[in-house]
Amino acid sequence: MRDNTATASATGGFVNLRRLEVAVTSPEGATSRPFPFDIATRRAIDAVVVVAHFVDAGERQVYLRSCPRPALMLHDGPSGPREGNLWELPAGLVEPDESPRAGAVRELHEELGFLVEEAHLQRLGGFAYPAPGFLAEQQHFFHVAVDPAARLPPAEDGSPLEEGALVVSFPLADALAHCRAGRIVDAKTELALRRLAEEVG
Repeated sequence: MRDNTATASATGGFVNLRRLEVAVTSPEGATSRPFPFDIATRRAIDAVVVVAHFVDAGERQVYLRSCPRPALMLHDGPSGPREGNLWELPAGLVEPDESPRAGAVRELHEELGFLVEEAHLQRLGGFAYPAPGFLAEQQHFFHVAVDPAARLPPAEDGSPLEEGALVVSFPLADALAHCRAGRIVDAKTELALRRLAEEVG
């Protein structure tokens, strides 16, 4: 791809936007005519998704937390605002000085209250691009077995988005049923839960 010129930008927020004039080259070597394209960037680009789980009475349980999403609540399209309080797995951005594994340890502490060692986290498949037409973010997936009795109050990150979140444990099979029924609608959460089900049987 050839990046010709930046025609506009919006910076200084959680997401920075660049409007570019670009041309793309196909695998066969043909180059398109230039066209405008918007690219979003952030100070921290990649993210982690963590499934904390345990077995109770022979049934696998997973932890979910509530999370408000202002982008949904402030949606101004034809359908108007959308339900923005979602049930999700703990997740968050990897800081520039962190590895994905270290970021997963931190997010688990901030959002659920578990303190785990990096070595206890297991990869849950490869990374995924959640919005490749808009953002170069890679989401890295991990899972870890935890002891419910060891859970502390979530440390949180100081953001209003994490204050007072609800945390629940839920049977994995039921969580997947809620995904199929459209009651859990966060894509990264469904992907990680399905990968866990494949991993642990």
